[in-house]
Amino acid sequence: MKRILFAPLLIILSFAPWWSMAQASDSTSAHSRTVTLAVENMTCGVCPVTVRKALQRVPGVTKASADMDSHSATVTFDPSKTTVEALTRATTDAGYPSHLKKR
Repeated sequence: MKRILFAPLLIILSFAPWWSMAQASDSTSAHSRTVTLAVENMTCGVCPVTVRKALQRVPGVTKASADMDSHSATVTFDPSKTTVEALTRATTDAGYPSHLKKR
């Protein structure tokens, strides 16, 4: 009998960390900034993965993607934790120099 009562509680609690993380990301999204970087040297399918991982390692980055066809990366970050200069330094250190893309 205890197992029957305990199982639903376990299911509810297993979603609690996910739910609280979703709330935390929602609260930081109001203070986030999204930029597009022009990225050089992307010539193969692995290059965007390397660029994306380099950007994701920067503290304050909440989302990063890279596209080889457009030679660009789109990054969402918390401007109180990092800067565009830190983002471009991360890609440059990974072998892919970048700069803020002009609109």
